[in-house]
Amino acid sequence: MKSFNSLASYLVSLERRSCPPEGFLIGTSSLEFTPVERQSGSSVKMNLTSILLEEPTVAFGAVFTKNAFPGYPVRIGREMLSQKSSQGVLINNKIANVCAPGGKAAALSVCTAFQDLMGTGLSAPVFPSSTGVIGWSLPEDAIKENLPDLLSSLQRDSVLPAAKGIMTTDSFPKVRTVKAGQGSICGIAKGAGMIEPNMATMLVFLMTDLIIERDTLRNILSRVTNRTFNRISIDSDQSTSDSVFLFSSCRKPSISEEEFEKALYTLCRDLAEDIVRNGEGTGHVIKVNIQGAESESQAAAFGKALINSPLSKTAVFGNDPNVGRFVQAVGDYAGNNGIVLDEESVEIRLGEEIVFKNGEFLLDSEKELRLSDYLKERSLPTPCPGYPEHERVVDVTVFLGLGQKSALVLGSDLSYEYVRENADYRS
Repeated sequence: MKSFNSLASYLVSLERRSCPPEGFLIGTSSLEFTPVERQSGSSVKMNLTSILLEEPTVAFGAVFTKNAFPGYPVRIGREMLSQKSSQGVLINNKIANVCAPGGKAAALSVCTAFQDLMGTGLSAPVFPSSTGVIGWSLPEDAIKENLPDLLSSLQRDSVLPAAKGIMTTDSFPKVRTVKAGQGSICGIAKGAGMIEPNMATMLVFLMTDLIIERDTLRNILSRVTNRTFNRISIDSDQSTSDSVFLFSSCRKPSISEEEFEKALYTLCRDLAEDIVRNGEGTGHVIKVNIQGAESESQAAAFGKALINSPLSKTAVFGNDPNVGRFVQAVGDYAGNNGIVLDEESVEIRLGEEIVFKNGEFLLDSEKELRLSDYLKERSLPTPCPGYPEHERVVDVTVFLGLGQKSALVLGSDLSYEYVRENADYRS
């Protein structure tokens, strides 16, 4: 597991993995505007980010939130999936553009203006994507005035500026890259709170230069998203804006569908863990491995029940091995969903230590001390210093004794910092 002793050392690590696949252009710029809804009337900063393809592509796809009140970019994005081709995506932070008056027209107008500026050869539609405060109006005119600066910033060298540009309450940027065949897959992500996919206040942008057929790309993206981004939770709240995009420039020879899915899964799994580690107020990353379930969906549901238990979360935050809270969370979910568990078949481990087996807790003073030390070794400082000090996790393994299926679920603890950050979010 990697460790970092400063933001500089972390950024050096990111830069090494930030080369975009062939055929992509990355742009970033910023502007200041005054939200009409803000009480103080003071200005705020907004970042604009573009991920463009040098040539329009037919190989693109996206997966969006299931929230019943989605943002206008999500609604537009769903419609745009039927387009013949795409040039990429235009992203703004600070405002999520959700249910604000004129929000759909504003998003479409901004994207059309950007498309017009791009000129001949860069003329396919671009997706809108927004993240930030829900309910505020998009500053359409201010964004349009800044678009020439965004266009002039386009470069082929690094996706790291884009990873920084899409951040809101994130403490650090997130970039991952995997090599695949003669090409690569690269991804950036943002997300820190309002996270329990389907999906999260989470935006993920994935790029590849491997030739892949459009339907195959979309089917793989859906499967991988379900096994990665839909298996994380910070606070059990599902956002109005979460989106995962995947674009291919189709510049490199294709690989098998199985190889592509394996590579994309590895990338998205690591990005999902990065998002949890960057969760608002996260003091520990918790990885729950549910085994012995009747189905993968059942295993994932048990994992979410444990990871979302406030009592389990706070125990982990306090480095308190109060594993009775894990047992109650598992029993709570089973009992309220008509699932009959044989308690003598259930086994629970914290790290490598067995804490519950054959219907009884296996605890003593020495084990409790070891477990407390285990949690302390995996703790992260709150508030976050602006970079992840390490990539260690708290492993919780639950064997249900119901079947042969399993699932991994990632989540975080619940800290004082989470409450403070969300209480002050718009202040």
